[in-house]
Amino acid sequence: MKYFKNTNDKMGFTLLLAVLITSIILGISVGISVFVIRELLISSTGRESQKAFFAADSGVECALYWDFKQNAFATSSTRVISCAGSSPTVGGVSGISEFDLTFTNGACTHVKVDKTVPSSTTIDSAGHNTCNLSDPNRVERTLRVSY
Repeated sequence: MKYFKNTNDKMGFTLLLAVLITSIILGISVGISVFVIRELLISSTGRESQKAFFAADSGVECALYWDFKQNAFATSSTRVISCAGSSPTVGGVSGISEFDLTFTNGACTHVKVDKTVPSSTTIDSAGHNTCNLSDPNRVERTLRVSY
């Protein structure tokens, strides 16, 4: 009598090996996906921060131009200036002028020019990546210039 060896006992091992390899590949794929998504969020935050910074910088540049070239903030009477398509009224007896600018890319800035101290000017410009106050991704960058 001949004894035959059963060849079906290795089929379970092949299935186990296939499931194990598939699980390892799936785990690596999920890990890489989480890393990529996190990096995309960081990159997006950097871009929005840059947008807010340049809005603040544009507000400072506008105020500096109108102060140095046109002396718009030093007068006791009000004056209309023009920046970024906006025409705010500035100047006056208080010595403090505040105005807002909105840009075509959706960013905006709030600028405050303080000339209450003699021979001193302070410009505060708070730039935002979006003008929507309820946006959870709203970023603010502020610049201060004193001279």
